[in-house]
Amino acid sequence: MIEIDTVSTLGSITVDTEQNRGHPPEYWAQRATERICGISEDAAPHIKQQAEAFRVAIYNTILYYIKQGINSERCTMKNVLIKQGHENLAKILTELK
Repeated sequence: MIEIDTVSTLGSITVDTEQNRGHPPEYWAQRATERICGISEDAAPHIKQQAEAFRVAIYNTILYYIKQGINSERCTMKNVLIKQGHENLAKILTELK
């Protein structure tokens, strides 16, 4: 008879929620940065320092382009709404922050 003992774990599972809105760009930039830049706990202090500086630069770059993408999409939607005669909706969209 063959017996196999296995143990499995899911690891850490987290759920982040917002009330009456989606997550802000900063949330998504942080998630992307975490996926791109992992820093080992065993790394030498000077390596950790460099990695942390790199992580901050990556975060700022991702955040900038997420915000640019949002602004670009809002501009497109605003122009489509105006073209279709929905100036009032376009104005509301412009006022969203």
